Amino acid sequence: MTSPTRNKANRSSASGLVRGAWALLSVFLLAWTVLEMVNHGGGTIPLGILGFIAPDLTLFVGPSGPREPGQLPRGKVPAYNLVHRPIVPLLGLIVVPFLPGEGPGANVGLFTFALGWLLHIASDRTLGYGLRTADGWQR
Repeated sequence: MTSPTRNKANRSSASGLVRGAWALLSVFLLAWTVLEMVNHGGGTIPLGILGFIAPDLTLFVGPSGPREPGQLPRGKVPAYNLVHRPIVPLLGLIVVPFLPGEGPGANVGLFTFALGWLLHIASDRTLGYGLRTADGWQR
């Protein structure tokens, strides 16, 4: 069974209030991520940047197939949806500080990666991009 033809890529139908809340969270996470990268330097800078772009690297994972403009191929949807859920980086922000390591800043790179990842998700939600349906369309 095929999905109905769509002429345009749809964005989320979230209300302006919800998208505004995501925007505030995005600004906060951007400031926090940059603060962590500036304070700790070194490996936190590339890890923060990688955390921000990594969720969209799933577009290169999984089989491709026929699709329309704005539609993600069905084979890529599960990986895309998995890494675009905020619970995963939130758990990282909670768990990483308790990982063993030398000194209090031992795992700051992983923490900054999780911040960048959550920043990516919040930015997507602000712009109206959310999870995909099984057919690859925006919800």
